[in-house]
Amino acid sequence: MPDRPQPRFPEPDTQPFWEATKEHRLLYQVDRDTGDVVFFPRRHNPKNGSSNLEWRESKGLGTVYTFSVVRLNRHPAFAELGPYAVAYVDLDEGFRMLTNIVNVADPTKDIFIGQRVRVTWLDQSTGISIPVFEPA
Repeated sequence: MPDRPQPRFPEPDTQPFWEATKEHRLLYQVDRDTGDVVFFPRRHNPKNGSSNLEWRESKGLGTVYTFSVVRLNRHPAFAELGPYAVAYVDLDEGFRMLTNIVNVADPTKDIFIGQRVRVTWLDQSTGISIPVFEPA
């Protein structure tokens, strides 16, 4: 299967996130002043503009918030998948992530809202890995 679409580097706001994926580590940010969880990776806390952020590692466990099954996609990186699930997953650390649910026989029957999931990885030829989720 071809590589998934990926960021162009250098990318200073998200580079630590993508570097950690090479080691199958899922990172998120926390505002040192307020404790706010910040995700997707960025330079500042969108609630207060603070750039006093630190990186933390997620355990990669969460719950399916919602999902949809894509039955037809013409993008070359996804064409071979057949039907696949796009989901929002609420991670236990307090952030929500847009992702895919994988390793299910039938995404129209084997995924449900509230389902516990864990992170797994799609290794890319560039060295980075894409975090996706599977049933826990």
